[in-house]
Amino acid sequence: MNTMTIPVQPGTRTSREWWRGAVIYQIYPRSYQDSNGDGVGDLLGIVSRLPYIASLGVDAIWISPFFTSPMKDFGYDVSDYCDVDPMFGSMADFDAVVTTAHALGIKVMIDLVLSHTSAQHPWFIESRQSRDNPKANWYVWAEPSPDGTPPNNWLSMFGGSAWQWDSRRCQYYMHNFLTSQPDLNFHEPEVQEALLDVARFWLERGVNGFRLDTINFYFHDRQLRSNPPLPPERRNDRIAPMVNPYNHQEHLYDKNQPENLDFLRRLRAVMAPYDAAAVGEVGDAQRGLEIMGEYTAGDDLMQMCYAFELLSKDNPTAQSLAELMAEVTRVAGHGWACWAMSNHDVVRHISRWNLSAAAARCLATLLMCLRGSVCIYQGEELGLPEAEVSFEDLQDPYGIEFWPEFKGRDGCRTPMVWEADALNAGFTTGRPWLPISSEHQRLAVSAQETDPGAHLHHYRRIIAFRHVHDALMCGKLRDVRAEGDLLTFHRVSPQEEVFCAFNLGETSVQLTLPEGDWQPIGAEVNSAAPRDGVVQLGHWQPCLVVRR
Repeated sequence: MNTMTIPVQPGTRTSREWWRGAVIYQIYPRSYQDSNGDGVGDLLGIVSRLPYIASLGVDAIWISPFFTSPMKDFGYDVSDYCDVDPMFGSMADFDAVVTTAHALGIKVMIDLVLSHTSAQHPWFIESRQSRDNPKANWYVWAEPSPDGTPPNNWLSMFGGSAWQWDSRRCQYYMHNFLTSQPDLNFHEPEVQEALLDVARFWLERGVNGFRLDTINFYFHDRQLRSNPPLPPERRNDRIAPMVNPYNHQEHLYDKNQPENLDFLRRLRAVMAPYDAAAVGEVGDAQRGLEIMGEYTAGDDLMQMCYAFELLSKDNPTAQSLAELMAEVTRVAGHGWACWAMSNHDVVRHISRWNLSAAAARCLATLLMCLRGSVCIYQGEELGLPEAEVSFEDLQDPYGIEFWPEFKGRDGCRTPMVWEADALNAGFTTGRPWLPISSEHQRLAVSAQETDPGAHLHHYRRIIAFRHVHDALMCGKLRDVRAEGDLLTFHRVSPQEEVFCAFNLGETSVQLTLPEGDWQPIGAEVNSAAPRDGVVQLGHWQPCLVVRR
């Protein structure tokens, strides 16, 4: 038996803290709903589907980038932070998203990509013209080494050097991602002010918060020191595939800089008058949890961050989950995690972990019982597996670069499936930008709505279950234990204590409840019922009980 006692942490939720324990639904707008037949999802398409999202019972939506962009990285290369790309509609369409969502009781969070812009952004166009123009220092420029090679060994997430030569300035510029995504220089005060103005613009437009892309990439080492090598035994594929040489370095100097904390405090101060919240994406394979703790500690930094432990290919086990919860408490116990099993950057977890229907439902229930907030990715509620996309149909530059060992991110980005019997599953009347999987179409919303036992209804039930239990939304975590395939822990709030047990294996297990007057709950989410203090858990079955 492995017993881990997690120190009790304070947990309360006020009206200003709507984000604490919230369930956030991620929308990848290119693939959600097309309203005009051009094969690409858009903002008015989102408006038309907001009643469906409301029916899930989620607290907020997170919309991936819809800003003006040349779409080299599908919106994560921004050329105008304060406008809507015509592909997705207009600013009036975005206002309709906000108005409709708020009328349905849903908060709106948008994806801010602050670490870099498109090379077509006016800021970069000006910056690269000379070494002495007003924006000359807005990006990360560096002299070549004496032999003309890049100034250091930093690598791009998308392969190759993180430096690109520019013949106008006869200097290199830094790009953590594509060469068409130059990194902003956060050491320049004017850059910080411009980005805080972007946040203010959208807050004034009515958004309730932000998902902050690559939040730990904002600052670089002023001295441009080279990263040390990372020993093979410490390498993993949490944020980059193993075929990517990015995993060969310990990224001490190209990201994760201490100056970032002061900028995050400034951003939090901008958000505060609007009761807005942010969730940061921490892209680091070794220190992700530690950075999550640093960035969410106290009331003057970010409200939430997520790392990649549950987005990795490693199947979760009782032991690994207990160790994860213990580590989060150790390094981020005074902060707030945001958990996700799938998103637009990773293979969908149904396929990544090769889950049976029972396993998928049990892990979804477990997700809703964790301390922290939760993100679910469009189609996750349908139990969609990863779609197979042929090389000829690939759109993702990441997949094209590393094919076939890494097939990129298109398989998790294929269009949402709405109607089982409709053309293109009801996503578009035109040709979809990515092909729609026939396997997905059989799992469409229309097919599941009429089946009470469908995956969709399980998600509705577990979200509702989470919301009616204060202990699950914002309570403390204690007494985490792993024994074989059995994981148990307590969630505690002033109103109640919930004991959570999960059989994460294929054979049944017997559990004796802790002492106390426990009442069974969660029958609607397949919770096993105790008898005389003893519970028989079937394979991949939870047991949830409460005392007040």
